[in-house]
Amino acid sequence: MDTKKNGITYADAGVDIDAGNALVERIKPAAKRTSRSGTMSGLGGFGAMFDLKGAGFKDPILVAATDGVGTKLRIAIDTGNVDGVGIDLVAMCVNDLVCQGAEPLFFLDYFATGKLELDQAARIIEGIATGCERSGCALIGGETAEMPGMYPAGDFDLAGFSVGAMERGHDLPANVQAGDVLLGLASSGVHSNGYSLVRKLVETSGLAWGDDCPWQDGTLGAALLEPTVLYVKGCVAAIAQADTVHALAHITGGGLTENLPRVLPDDLGAEIDLNAWDLPDVFKWLAGIGGMAEAELLKTFNCGLGMIAVVAADKVDAARAAFTDAGHDVVQIGTITQGQGVSYKGALL
Repeated sequence: MDTKKNGITYADAGVDIDAGNALVERIKPAAKRTSRSGTMSGLGGFGAMFDLKGAGFKDPILVAATDGVGTKLRIAIDTGNVDGVGIDLVAMCVNDLVCQGAEPLFFLDYFATGKLELDQAARIIEGIATGCERSGCALIGGETAEMPGMYPAGDFDLAGFSVGAMERGHDLPANVQAGDVLLGLASSGVHSNGYSLVRKLVETSGLAWGDDCPWQDGTLGAALLEPTVLYVKGCVAAIAQADTVHALAHITGGGLTENLPRVLPDDLGAEIDLNAWDLPDVFKWLAGIGGMAEAELLKTFNCGLGMIAVVAADKVDAARAAFTDAGHDVVQIGTITQGQGVSYKGALL
C-alpha cells in the first residue's frame, strides 16, 4: 500500500462532509415534528421505513408522486427569501396524491447545491417540514447533494417525492357523471406553475423583486413567493364521506383548461361560470402587463382556484363543509356536462 500523502481533502475539492452532517443534526427536530402513525425511523439511515399496517391500512394501494418547484426558485434565490419554497415542494407532490384518492403518508426531499450554506439549507428544509406538518405527511428522509461546479454560487435545486395510500377500490376519479357539481378551492396566488412567464412579465414591467408590489402591501418578490396551498386535509375529509367526491383536479401547469379534463370520462365535459369568483389581483396585473387573452390566462395559471372537486349534486353541502372546516374558501363554479372539453360562460377579465 502506498502511504505517500499529499494533504488534499474532499473539502479542498469543495465538498464539506462535516457541514452535511451538521445539517442533518440541525433538521432532525423539524423532521421529528412531522412524525405520524406508521413512521418507523428517523433521519440518518441508508433508507427510511414506514409501516402501512401501523398507519391503519388493511388492503392498501400505494400511490407515488414526484415534482419540483420550477423557476419560482429563481425568485427565492435572487431575493434570499427561501423559507416558503419547501412548502411549495411538498404541496406540488401531496396535492397530486389526493387527486388519486390517496392519503399522503411520507415525503423525501432532494436538495442540490454547489456549496452547502448551512443556514440557507436549514431554512429550506424547515419549510419542507412545515408543509409535511400541514398535510399530515411524515418527512422520513432525503438527500443533500453538494456538487461543486454544477451550480453558480448561491443557486440550488429542489425535488420532492411522496408516497400515499388508499384502501383497494377507493381510487379516484370514480363515478363521475353529468350533473355533478364543480367546487373550486381558492388558491393563494400563482402557486408553483407558470413562473417562466411570470418572470418574463416582471421583466417587461421594469420592476425589480425589491420594489413595492403593485397589488398589495410588501415587495413584489415577497408577493410572488406566497407558498402553494396544501389541500390535503380538506380533501381527505371530503373523500371519507361516502359517494361525495367523484374526482379532484389539482390546477397546476395547463390551468383549468387542461387539468380538469384529466379526471373526466371521454364522453363528459364541464361548463364553468367565470363570473362565479373574482380573479385575484395578481392575475389581473400579470394579464395587464402582458396583454394576455383570457383563454391564455385560463390555460397557463390557476386563476384563483388551486383545486377543483367534482361532487355528487346531492352532497354539495357536505363536501363544502369538509373543505371549509379545513380552512379553504369554496365557490361553486359549474357542472359536469355531456360532451368533451371545458366550456366557459361569463368573463374573468
